[in-house]
Amino acid sequence: MLDFSIEMALPYATDDLPGIGGKLRAKSEHFVVEEIPLYEPQGSGQHLYINITRTGLTTKEVEAACARLFSLKRSQIGHAGLKDKNARTTQTFSLDLGVQPGIADEAVAARLSDAVGVQVNWVRRHRNKLKTGHLLGNRFEIVVSEPDCSAEECLARCHRIAERLIAQGLPNYFGPQRMGREGANVAQGLAILQGSLKKRDKWLRQFLVSSVQSYLCNRYLAERVGMGAFDRLLAGDVAKKYATGGLFDVVDLDQEQPRYQAQEISFTAPLFGPAMWAAQAEAGALEDKVLAQSGLTVEDFGRARVNGTRRLGRLLVTDLEVHSHAEGVLVRFSLTKSAYATTVLRELMKADAALDGVEESAEDL
Repeated sequence: MLDFSIEMALPYATDDLPGIGGKLRAKSEHFVVEEIPLYEPQGSGQHLYINITRTGLTTKEVEAACARLFSLKRSQIGHAGLKDKNARTTQTFSLDLGVQPGIADEAVAARLSDAVGVQVNWVRRHRNKLKTGHLLGNRFEIVVSEPDCSAEECLARCHRIAERLIAQGLPNYFGPQRMGREGANVAQGLAILQGSLKKRDKWLRQFLVSSVQSYLCNRYLAERVGMGAFDRLLAGDVAKKYATGGLFDVVDLDQEQPRYQAQEISFTAPLFGPAMWAAQAEAGALEDKVLAQSGLTVEDFGRARVNGTRRLGRLLVTDLEVHSHAEGVLVRFSLTKSAYATTVLRELMKADAALDGVEESAEDL
């Protein structure tokens, strides 16, 4: 048994700036999510892309309804990632109906709209199935209701925080919902890695083990913020180019730090596993420290068939906007795929307890 205490608290990037408190999702329309597609459908092919807006339905529930309505296997239905249930979500699905379907595309849209109660925005053909990760990111429009201060003071606080976040970015934490309430998912994932817990469901087993990866990634970012190394690169960092996604080792700090400050590149954080591109020098020592504190090894993840990878360390929110709203504050921003809106909101609210139980799905495991 590993002697390992799960620590869920994370430092803020704007710790010196007071937040507004408040609540999320007082109404479903207070949490609006819209996918930013990786590509547009070409207009021909065997897959029908259907863009819908829905409330109160999970991605899996819509997928099941499509399979039932059009006599399809679940494997014939695609989407770019899981999305929130208690939100107003705009998302695209693909249906493998064949080049010459027995029902017109417009009739497919009408049947889905009538039977499931979703708003169909458009339908268009494409040659390939829509798969997880086939998106650039998501746009968010979120109302923080019942803040702890006056309307004028709330807006002033949010503007100060937003200005800081736009200038420096923020740690790309995984959301607390990934870890489970009080770290329950992490505890189960640790038990699986130790061999004291078995899960027959392959997807669930992978998710629980990945929650340990996510947790350790958060601890790495927390250590980095705590040591004052979030606003600068470390020797041996594995950096990522925002424009292309290319990775490279940081060898010359004097050369690369100006690119970091110009928001051209970011350091990356570890998702531990035997195939992970390991950092070197000072950055590598920090990764080794975090992993050692867990009592785990990269081989433990390998035995669980989790290879490991790297995650963007600094999240940019250059389009972050805050506005007054009749019920609080309206926040607009977009994020790259696999990032969590709650990571931005917690900086504005400084009320992590208000985020407990907020269901939010990222696209990766």
